[in-house]
Amino acid sequence: MESMQIKALGLEQSVLKFLDEVIADYGLYIFMGLVFLLIPVLAWVSSGGLRRKLLKGKSLTNVPPVIVVHLPGEPPRPPDNFEQFPPLHDPPDCGHDE
Repeated sequence: MESMQIKALGLEQSVLKFLDEVIADYGLYIFMGLVFLLIPVLAWVSSGGLRRKLLKGKSLTNVPPVIVVHLPGEPPRPPDNFEQFPPLHDPPDCGHDE
């Protein structure tokens, strides 16, 4: 049992060493490649391609874009003396001298 664990640890160490060397040598190129691959994938997902692929053959229900909540009773009436542009007033005194 211990020999299998030792072999597994040796294999893990060699894989991690290989990955470390690859990232050290080609890390920038790997990063740039992933970015260039990610741009079309993000465009495809944001255009609805993933939704169409996942829901292929299933009917979509129409969901209204706005949720309307009907409250019981009549809405309150606006005040009769409503001023659309009220006169300007001085800001409140904040207690410091200038």
